[in-house]
Amino acid sequence: MPFTVSMMVLGTQLVVPVADGVPNFDIARSCKLDVAATAGLAVDQSVKKCMSDEQKAKRQLATQWSKFPAPLRKNCTSQESIGGTPSYVSLQTCLQFGQ
Repeated sequence: MPFTVSMMVLGTQLVVPVADGVPNFDIARSCKLDVAATAGLAVDQSVKKCMSDEQKAKRQLATQWSKFPAPLRKNCTSQESIGGTPSYVSLQTCLQFGQ
């Protein structure tokens, strides 16, 4: 059976790459943008709290990552790419609720 280019193209579309580990987010940027969008809070304290929450969520995700189904990991990670302010806390919530 000859191997054609169309078969190769079709075959490559069936492969869905999934990250083997927790993605790397720029949480400092995300926290600063989130705090800037929130009025009335002490900026330094809010950014520190946000960073602490994000680091804790990332550590928890690192221990649980392989327990979540690959399609769910891919879907939730893709959702976090929307809007430009990804969050480990939000990613963790998405994975835990299977959204």
